[in-house]
Amino acid sequence: MEKRWTKKTIFSIIACCYLPNFGFAFTSNAATQNHCCNFARNHHHPQRGNSVSPSSLHSRSRSSDETHPEDGATATELKTELLSIGAAYDRGFGATPSVRTKASSLIQQLSTLNPTPDAAESIDTDGPLRGTWQMVWTTALDVLSLAASPISTVSAIYQDIDPPIATNIIDLIPRAQAALPPGWAPSLTRASVITRTNRRKSALNRVGLVFESVEVRQVEVLGVKVPEGLPLKLKFDLPRIAGASFAGEDGPGYFDVVYLDDDMLIINQNEPGGTFVSVRVPSADLD
Repeated sequence: MEKRWTKKTIFSIIACCYLPNFGFAFTSNAATQNHCCNFARNHHHPQRGNSVSPSSLHSRSRSSDETHPEDGATATELKTELLSIGAAYDRGFGATPSVRTKASSLIQQLSTLNPTPDAAESIDTDGPLRGTWQMVWTTALDVLSLAASPISTVSAIYQDIDPPIATNIIDLIPRAQAALPPGWAPSLTRASVITRTNRRKSALNRVGLVFESVEVRQVEVLGVKVPEGLPLKLKFDLPRIAGASFAGEDGPGYFDVVYLDDDMLIINQNEPGGTFVSVRVPSADLD
């Protein structure tokens, strides 16, 4: 049977081959390997990812005047409540079943107010999906399981969409760093999964994904930026599947756009499942 490269498969590679051993093959020098265990940065946001102010959405949303037919809540009100839940429960990492149910209800209500029902139409060129999106809530077990590592924790997760390329980015920091004051000798490692997008004709708002490569690199060590030229990274291309069609309608890699406006993106991924809520951030956040 031919191997299908799905997000779950790739995250398993990252988790099994990388997360348990931060010292892996960067260098043979033991002292240098100890420094390489401290992967992540403090950035200008808190240790566990950017803090997004719910009030910041009021002035930017193009759908804030729309009202849900059942309870009269506007899109802005629903988004504000959803952001508050994400902030209170660490983007879903600390959520209880009842909280997940509440968040799912808010997302379902927002889906009925989606102002961009044709978001995937221009994914091959340009369009409203283009930009850098930072995750503020998820129910995806492949992502939530990343927080189970005893030596690392998740700083921030992004999806950088520059058609026809979409890059899923996971920033990791040493678990001990999360307990330190902000800005104290920050370290960061970044895992990136590069995919190529295409529109799926089988669904109006479905974006197909072909997984192309995986890169894990050290970005910062104890407050010192690692120059791009240093060989402190692991990168490999994912093999092409014989007979696979880039625009195939039956491929398992895709996501459906549930809601999209100027500042919020909500998607459901196919395999291994789960919902992602993200907000638009400046691309400079990835520098």
